[in-house]
Formats: sequence, C-alpha cells, structure tokens
Amino acid sequence: MLPEPIQVGLVFRDHHPQVAEIRRVLVDFIEQQEQVQLAGILGVHDCNCWDIEPQIVAVIGGDGSILRTCRAMGKQQRPMLGINLGRLGFLADLTPAEFMQSLGEIASRRYRIVDHLMFECRLLRDGHEQLQSLGLNEVSIQAGASLRLIDIELLVDRVPVTTYRCDGLIVSTPIGSTAHSLAAGGPILKQNLQAFVVTPISPHTLSNRPLVDSADSIFEMRVPEVNEGVTLVIDGQIREPLRPGDIVEIRRAEVACQLVRLEGWSYYSTLHRKLGWGSNPVSFDSR
Repeated sequence: MLPEPIQVGLVFRDHHPQVAEIRRVLVDFIEQQEQVQLAGILGVHDCNCWDIEPQIVAVIGGDGSILRTCRAMGKQQRPMLGINLGRLGFLADLTPAEFMQSLGEIASRRYRIVDHLMFECRLLRDGHEQLQSLGLNEVSIQAGASLRLIDIELLVDRVPVTTYRCDGLIVSTPIGSTAHSLAAGGPILKQNLQAFVVTPISPHTLSNRPLVDSADSIFEMRVPEVNEGVTLVIDGQIREPLRPGDIVEIRRAEVACQLVRLEGWSYYSTLHRKLGWGSNPVSFDSR
C-alpha cells in the first residue's frame, strides 16, 4: 500500500530570471509525481501563508535564503530542505537536479529531520528593548567603518568573563561555526551540538582564544564606548548601529531550526566537499 502523497512547499529567494526558470522546471516536475503534492509556492518573507500545510519546505536559493526563511517562520518552524542556487551551499547543499532525483526518496519518507540550535538576540538600550530577532548562524559586534579597535565586555549568565579589545566579537551556534566564526579562527562544532562559541575578531593580544559554552547559558556583549560605524550584525543580514552603553543579549530560542537530511548525508563529507577539509590545496583548487 502506497503512503499518502507528501506535501512539499517551495520557497524562492527572489524573481531573478534564472530563479524563474528553475521554478518552472521544479513545479512542472513535482506536478508529474503521483506521490508528491505541491503545497504552495511562496517568497521567503511569506513562508507562513500556505494553502496546504507542507510536511517539507524546499528552500530554493542559497544559505542566505535558508537563514531568511528560518527567521521568517519564527515560532512556526517547519522541516526545510535546501536547494542551492548560490556558491557555497553549505546548508542548501542539493542542486535542483539532485532534488528532483531525490523526490522518490522523499515521497517514501526515507529521510530524517534534525533539530538545530537557534538563538534569540535582543538589543537593550537605556533599559529598553531596541531590537529583538531570532537567528540561526551568529550574532556579532563589528568595528566596521569606525576602523578602530573596540572594547567589548563579555558576560555569561550575568557573570563578567573578560573584555576583548578587538575588531569585533562573534557569538555563534554550531550551524554558524563554519561561517564568520570559522573565518575568524573559531572551531568547527558539529551541527547538532547544544552549545555556543564566542570568537574574537582580530583581538589585540597574544592570549585570547575562542570560548565554547552551554547553549543554556545567557551571553551578553556590552560596549561602554563606541565609535561611529560600530554595528550589531545578526546572521550577516540584519544590521543595527550601536551606541555607548548598549547591551546585546543572546540566548537559546524556544524553537529549533528543522533541517531535512536524506539517507547517506554526512556532516564530515559536507565539510570535505564544501570547504575542502582534508584536501591538499592543489586537488581542492583543481575541482
């Protein structure tokens, strides 16, 4: 006996001509599948307005589209499968062709759903909440256009840890550990760990090292003094100028990002394919 058709919704990043053509191909292909029902076609910012509730949301774009969709879904997180039209595609790691080849596997429910840590970030100014946002990758304070070192105080569970004199400070989830934090010298965390990593950007010292702590902790970054251009950045997409005395608070979100993993998917294989981990520079550059 065949299972009920699986409900798949499509989310597209924009209306670029390349995206429009891929949309046409994917929709035509899905509509020909007896065991797959199209739940709807939405943009990134409308991804909670489904005619039919999807069992899987296929996000077509790149890693940035995954981040935007995850934030836009807010408290109504749904299982996402990333289809890459960008360059790296670390989260969105299937090509459109691979997605179409995998639809039979998806219709047969031969996949698993993995929960990933999300954060809630709040910007507090003069005792009032100035900004609040969910996120998946990281929160950072960056010197940016100020072109000067900044002093950032770090507190964990209200306890002072240290003051970084640096170009910026990143608080990252395991998903985000392979993004800006990795470029700043932070460690790679397996994606399903329940932890945050704190990584300074170009610290003016010989002793600072990244810090890994429990996801149940509350992290605060404080900037007693800031120059013009110092900015709070959330997932590389939300930017807010900071003022002296601002407090940035990061904690575990009440919801988790749900990513669909097909049979045979391996985190370490993804590191190898996408980041060239374990490859010598010659073989990696020649691919």
